[in-house]
Amino acid sequence: MATEFVWQDEFKIGVESIDHEHQRLFKIINKLFAFREEEKDSQWTCQEGIKYFKDHAMKHFADEEAYMLSIDYEGLAEHRRIHRGFRENTLPALEQELEQTNYAPDAVDHFLGVCTGWLIGHTLTEDQAITGKRERKWENLLPGEELKALEKVIVQLVFDLFHLESQMISEAYGGEKFGKGVYYRLVYGTKKDQRRQEIILVFEEKLLINTVGKILGIQTGKLDTMLVHAARYTARQFVSRVLEHFPAEKGSELQEENLLTYEQFKKIFEREEFQASLLFNTSGAGYFAYCVIAPHLLEDGVGTPIEAENAMDEVEKYLSQRREQTEQESAKPKILVVDDSLTIREGMKRLLGEDYQVAVADSGVAAIRTITLNQPDLVLLDYEMPVCDGRQTLEMLRSEEAFKDIPVIFLTGRRDTESMIKVMPLKPAGYLIKHSKPDEIKQEIDNFFAKGAK
Repeated sequence: MATEFVWQDEFKIGVESIDHEHQRLFKIINKLFAFREEEKDSQWTCQEGIKYFKDHAMKHFADEEAYMLSIDYEGLAEHRRIHRGFRENTLPALEQELEQTNYAPDAVDHFLGVCTGWLIGHTLTEDQAITGKRERKWENLLPGEELKALEKVIVQLVFDLFHLESQMISEAYGGEKFGKGVYYRLVYGTKKDQRRQEIILVFEEKLLINTVGKILGIQTGKLDTMLVHAARYTARQFVSRVLEHFPAEKGSELQEENLLTYEQFKKIFEREEFQASLLFNTSGAGYFAYCVIAPHLLEDGVGTPIEAENAMDEVEKYLSQRREQTEQESAKPKILVVDDSLTIREGMKRLLGEDYQVAVADSGVAAIRTITLNQPDLVLLDYEMPVCDGRQTLEMLRSEEAFKDIPVIFLTGRRDTESMIKVMPLKPAGYLIKHSKPDEIKQEIDNFFAKGAK
C-alpha cells in the first residue's frame, strides 16, 4: 500500500473553496499513514487522526452540497446519496472494525485503503462532474430499493454458504484496494435476447483462506492452485444463486470467466458504468465486493414514470394492486420470527414470505410488543438471545392469558436434549435447527399449518 498521496492539479475541480478542502483531506490521510507507521502511541494517534478526518469530511460534505444547491446542480440528489452512504454506512463500519480489533494493523489498513480510494475516486469523478470536467460515475446505479434487495440476497447467501455474518459498508464501491485481492470476472448471457451481464467479484485474499481454505483444510494460510480453483467454483455457485433471485436474469448462462490483475480490474472500472458496486465486510474474516455491469436492469427494474397524461391511471392501478395484495396477505397465516441475528430474520422473511405474513423481532421484549399489537398464528423463537433468552420469552408469553395458547416453535442452533427438556413444561409446539436446509425448515412449517387445518 502506498504511504503518501500527493495533491495534483488533476484533482482540482475549479472551485477554490472545494479544492482547498480536498487538499486538506489529502493531508489528513497522509498524516494517518504516518501514524500507521509509528509504534509509539500509534493507536491513540490513529484514533485522534481518524476522528479529525471524519469530522472534517462531514463538514466538507455539507459545504459541497450547499455549493451544488446554489448552482442548481442536476446531480445533487445522487451526489448527496453517495455522501450519505459514506457517512452512514462506510465510516461507521470501518470505525466499528477498528474498535473491535483494538486498532489491529489489518483494520487500520482497511480504513486507510477504503477511505483513500473513496476520496480519490470521488474527487476525480463525482466532484469533477460538478463543473462539467467529467461524466458522473454513479448516475446509472440501480434504484435504492433494488440495491437493498441485492444486498439482502448476498448477505443471506454468505451466511448460508459460510455461516458468516456480513454487512454492506458501501453501495458506491469505487474499486479501491482493501488488502491483497483476487479479482474474478464472470460474464453471463441469454441465448434468447442476447442480454449480457458482467459481474466482478473482488475477494480479500484472507477471506478466501478463512472460508474456502478452511473447508479444504488448507493450513498454509496462503493462496495456492487448489484454493483458487475451489474459489472459482464457489464464486460461480454464489453468483448463479444470486441471479436466481432476479426474474429478469432467468435463463442466463455463464459465457466467459477471467482472473484479473488489479490493473485490469481498474481499467474496467474506469471505462464502464456500473449498475451495482457493493462493498461488504464479513465480521473480521475479510472484505469482498460485488460489482455488476448490466444496463438492461435499469429498464427492467424501473416502473412506469408518472406524468400528467397517465397520473390518474397509474395511481388507480397502484391502489388496485395494493387492494389485491392486502386481500392476498389477509388470507395468509401470520408468523413472528424472533432472533437477534439480522441475517436469520431476513432469511426467514425471504424463505416464508411467499406463503405467510412474516413479522420479525430482534429480542424477547420486542416480541411481546409485536404480539400485543398483532397476534401471530405461530412464533419462531430463537433459543439463545442476550438479556432475555428464548425460554424466558416463552415464560412471559405463557404467563399472559391472551397469549398462553399461541404456538411457539424454537428455532435454535442447539442440538442437546438438556436444553429441550428445560422448556418442555412450557409446551413448545416443536424445535427446528436453524442451520438446517431452508427447504427442510419450510416443509416443517408447512406441515405444522397443514395439521392445524385438519
